Amino acid sequence: MRSKKKSGLSRRDVIKTGSVAAAGALASVTIPQVHAGENNTIQVALIGCGGRGTGAAADALRATGGPVRLTAMADVFQNRLDFSYNNLNREFARQMDVPRERRFIGFDAYRRAMDSLRAGDVVIMATPPAFRWAQFSYAIEKRLNVFMEKPITVDGPSTRRMLALGEAAGRAGLKVGVGLMCRHCDARKELDQRIRDGALGEINLLRAYRMHGPIGFFNSPPKPDNISHLMYQVQRFHSFLWASGGSFSDFYIHNIDECCWIKGAWPVQAQASGGRHYRGDSVDQNFDTYSVEYTFADGAKLFLEGRCVLGAHTQFASFAHGSRGSAVISQSGHHPARCRIYRSQDMTNAEHITWRYGNRPNAPEANPYQLEWNHLLDAIRNNRAYNEVARGAEASLITAMGRMAAHTGQIITRDQMLNCQHEFGPNVDRLTNDSEAPLTPLENGKYPVPQPGALRDREY
Repeated sequence: MRSKKKSGLSRRDVIKTGSVAAAGALASVTIPQVHAGENNTIQVALIGCGGRGTGAAADALRATGGPVRLTAMADVFQNRLDFSYNNLNREFARQMDVPRERRFIGFDAYRRAMDSLRAGDVVIMATPPAFRWAQFSYAIEKRLNVFMEKPITVDGPSTRRMLALGEAAGRAGLKVGVGLMCRHCDARKELDQRIRDGALGEINLLRAYRMHGPIGFFNSPPKPDNISHLMYQVQRFHSFLWASGGSFSDFYIHNIDECCWIKGAWPVQAQASGGRHYRGDSVDQNFDTYSVEYTFADGAKLFLEGRCVLGAHTQFASFAHGSRGSAVISQSGHHPARCRIYRSQDMTNAEHITWRYGNRPNAPEANPYQLEWNHLLDAIRNNRAYNEVARGAEASLITAMGRMAAHTGQIITRDQMLNCQHEFGPNVDRLTNDSEAPLTPLENGKYPVPQPGALRDREY
């Protein structure tokens, strides 16, 4: 473990400054390499026991290459932890070693769960994204390998902080996976290589769509009297920008990331529109529709269409268009991708297909949710460099750039987003059950919402 006396830099210095200087200072501190224990069993702690956290734990327990055991769980809600434990125990009873004394509840539960692990074990961070930097910083102190769900940041300050922490984790030899699992998809990997080899020529246009009915906690009714504003906002985190970046950051990041991957670049600016149309008594901060134009440094465009509206046309897909043809990046959500390349811009004519994954329609594809865990645990067991933090932070930042463009009605550049001083949830590492919520309701009981044009340098 790093010595504060030797480095002259405390954890709080790093996580609060998030500066390049802080990252550099921490990266200069030598920390022993970390790898799995001698018995080859990797112990895992689950922080955040909702649906995605439970799914990530299941993927970890199914991973190939050696024994994995779940030994600790943590959440702020007892019912959510109990539900997750019971579901996992039904399928993985032989890999479960989570007695009641290692099922932790509360805002500090993540610390107690990590304290129960050995250096080199793995912690899963699947809490609302606002808490990611605080939990990651503690994992680095404990010398734990990490799997963290996306998005990993929600605003400029948390992105700067996470970039500094990512460098610290790399210097410590820690392995860190980020839940942008599409990057681990075999079909998309082959598509990417073919495009790099010139199959599409110069890519000048990408299109992404995630349009469906309300999912998750996209919208929220008025808060019941039997729960505090803080706990209500954490419970329904998709509804609140401070907790998750809202539906935009949580829902659209995969489409944005896979398009930027295939393009081989990140956009430099965004302009966007959107609105609230069917809200009723909903108190969330989300728009029902989003339309974003991202611009890359070479002038190429990525158009994103997002919608959460019942009864409307649905589509969950991404496409690329180049000077020599076009390609399907994904067609049916995250999995299977059904990647294809066409010799024209007409994707309705199967005769124009020049390549498809597996060389036949509907070829089987390995689940990328499982592949990302196989790859992470293999890196841990074999002590190979593995750190997806910088990429995850960039994807989160670019996603937030589009969101801010829609919410303010302004053209927002990447650098503006990165250096924006508005932090949605300051001091989340100090929250307790009795704390005031980062977001205060209006007199009518609803929460502040974006006002494009009226608020130009912040989202609410």
